[in-house]
Amino acid sequence: MWKVKRMKAARLVILGVAIAAGGLAAMLASGPEQPAPATAPEPVAKLETIEVLIAKAEIPMGHTVNAADMQWQTWPTAAAGPTFIRKTERPDAAEKLAGSLARSAFVMGEPIREAKLLQAKGSGFMAAILPSGMRAVSTDISPETGAAGFILPNDRVDVLLTRRDKAAEKAAGVEVVTSETILQNIRVLAIDQAIQEKDGQKVVIGKTATLELSPRQTETLALSRQIGTLSLALRSLSDANAPAKTVEEDTGSRRGSVNMVRYGVTTTTTK
Repeated sequence: MWKVKRMKAARLVILGVAIAAGGLAAMLASGPEQPAPATAPEPVAKLETIEVLIAKAEIPMGHTVNAADMQWQTWPTAAAGPTFIRKTERPDAAEKLAGSLARSAFVMGEPIREAKLLQAKGSGFMAAILPSGMRAVSTDISPETGAAGFILPNDRVDVLLTRRDKAAEKAAGVEVVTSETILQNIRVLAIDQAIQEKDGQKVVIGKTATLELSPRQTETLALSRQIGTLSLALRSLSDANAPAKTVEEDTGSRRGSVNMVRYGVTTTTTK
């Protein structure tokens, strides 16, 4: 009886060892545990771009543009306006536009637009930069009547008329000289032939100033030139956004100085 129990225990031990060995063999056969595959990253949307023609450096108004002033630059397609010049459509645009005049200034990196350029073979530059309904009128000036030569194109000026008042002279019996502002905040288009200052020049002394005037202002200026001497008074840059006026639109501007000369002595009063 004891021997039978001993044999059964031995069989159980052998069976346990066999099961353990089988499990170990199966584990070795399957190899090491593989990590779970990583989640693939979401695809990034690709930004579509296009090459457009831009200003390589600052281009001042009136400058003759050449090919070296322009270059191609990558630009987001969605941000490229319809007036931009695209390389895919006009690869030779820089050469074709060379020799054009800039109607207005370009800043560095600004896309080139043909609306801001004037072909040299087209109409005159002065006519091109004039806003609709405005006129370009020239008047004689001198260093004494033109702010000592410190007036430059695109500055704003007042136009003053100085004349003898013959009616007042008859009443007073002495020479009477009046001065009044006839035009206010007028844009200067050119001094002689200088459309834009160049080479760092800060002073342009000319004999003729070309002003931007409305038809009514043109008539006022033409009449004033026949009856007295015109002078230009330079205005502050902060006044650039103020509207241009004639003397009839601002009665306060009619006030001026009156010089009365009696026996060689000059007395100044205010009208």
